[in-house]
Amino acid sequence: MSAGLRVPKLIHDDRELGFLLLEDFGDTTWAHHLASGELQFVGLDDLFEDALAQLASLQRSTPPVSLPLFDITRMQRECDLYLDWYLPKVAGKLVDNREREGFYQAMLPLLEEIEALPYAPVHLDYHSRNLMLPGDELPLGIIDFQDAVSGPVTYDLASLLYDCYQLYPEPMRQIWSQKFYDSLPAVQRGAFGNSEQWHRAVRLTAMQRHIKAIGIFVRLAYRDGKQQFLDDIPLTRRHLLEELEYLGLEQCEYSLLYVAPEQA
Repeated sequence: MSAGLRVPKLIHDDRELGFLLLEDFGDTTWAHHLASGELQFVGLDDLFEDALAQLASLQRSTPPVSLPLFDITRMQRECDLYLDWYLPKVAGKLVDNREREGFYQAMLPLLEEIEALPYAPVHLDYHSRNLMLPGDELPLGIIDFQDAVSGPVTYDLASLLYDCYQLYPEPMRQIWSQKFYDSLPAVQRGAFGNSEQWHRAVRLTAMQRHIKAIGIFVRLAYRDGKQQFLDDIPLTRRHLLEELEYLGLEQCEYSLLYVAPEQA
């Protein structure tokens, strides 16, 4: 709240028993709102305007607790989800030690590039299923922030623009990316040189996130019995393949990232 974010109000807590009573934002997520087609009062531009304003406030805030660091070790562990779940369970591909080591070597410079970006408070799942319209109105309500980290300033924007559950036109993404870049504090903006370098960093961050997400979707399906998450893999893979093309990462060096599902 003090950071200018609309999060659920704490109504009551019982820390001894481990219970929280929080404000109910209702059932309308950004995703549900778009799917309903009722955009005459709150359109897509309105949603992005509000989401990016709140994101800017988050990045300028000083969290009251120390946040875990989103570092290379964590990114590598997330990439393992792709190797250990998606490839064998969905693509029918068992990865041997040589292939795994080659994957790590190819990915390391990219992860180092992400880690070298300016850091800020990061929600980590800032997307259309975690942004609500309480009473079908703005401002957006933000949920599912318990995994917040200190991470790349590009991360939450990448989550929003290259949402695993939405497909927005690329020219529109670039417009909002440019607007957010223009709003950055001068020190952070200066770390990128220009908006093209900034947007490349956004796409690079999105690529790492999509590798993780594909692995998580498969783990949710096969370990936790939530088969519906398999339906989210095709769009997430589309994002990933488009990012590989945008970044010029060729199949000969990143072959494991190009492996399709057995039943595409």
